[in-house]
Amino acid sequence: MQPQDTAQPQVQAFFDPATWTVTYVVFDHPGGHCAIVDPVLDYDPKAGRTRTASAGKVVDFVRAQRLSVQWILETHAHADHLTAAHHLRDVLGGQIAIGAAITQVQQVFKGIFHLEPGFHADGAQFDHLFADGEAFRIGNLQAQALAVPGHTPACMAYQVGDAVFVGDTLFMPDVGTARCDFPGGNAHTLYQSIRRLLALPPDTRLFMCHDYPPAGREPAWQTTVAAQRAHNIHVHDGVGEDEFAAMRTQRDATLEMPVLILPSVQVNIRAGDLPPKDDNGVAYLRIPLNAL
Repeated sequence: MQPQDTAQPQVQAFFDPATWTVTYVVFDHPGGHCAIVDPVLDYDPKAGRTRTASAGKVVDFVRAQRLSVQWILETHAHADHLTAAHHLRDVLGGQIAIGAAITQVQQVFKGIFHLEPGFHADGAQFDHLFADGEAFRIGNLQAQALAVPGHTPACMAYQVGDAVFVGDTLFMPDVGTARCDFPGGNAHTLYQSIRRLLALPPDTRLFMCHDYPPAGREPAWQTTVAAQRAHNIHVHDGVGEDEFAAMRTQRDATLEMPVLILPSVQVNIRAGDLPPKDDNGVAYLRIPLNAL
């Protein structure tokens, strides 16, 4: 007999200290089905070289648990790490999916990077584009895509049973919330997205995409709705939308661009595929000067 639907998916996290990113494998049971959330492709910005060591840890776990990959889920087009989605699909199968608003992000960055004519800002680089509220399954698990724009227009959280993978909407309570100054970002919109997540039941497990721990704390990435509502330094209960937007706008004005934003976005809007090779057999990333 196969297990029945459960509100308690099993979650395995993989923390990448180079980018402070957490990749997840969420699955129904050993020998069952899984989704991989926000996988990391290792990138050395000094040498312009990619590696798959971090993705290899995910592959090893999936194979050890005898899991069949149904989905490779991107919460958004990340600006701080390259995605290993394309590589993992080649190795493990599954469909690469992201929110349908990725087309807005692609359109903006196609212009910024002046990408090749063959790059179409239609989302076709991904296997599936989720609509807000769209239901899907991971084996015996029920799941739903929740649009949470604000950090970017295409941000999507994924609710799987009692677990929600929130992307860059929220960080751990002592770190706060995501920046909103990237193209298409909006602090008022982010506030509304966060309140949508914090309206879920108090014991809902929330899984962060990143952690930037303050001094003295080890990296962490799991919390609850109740903990965020009580303790998030930017958006705990009682903080209003205008107050949040003013704080976020002021804070964002002091932040530098992420170290890997230029290589990351070029690859991530392609679902992890590298740019097409030139006639010398080498793929090139583009660095727009004075554009961001």
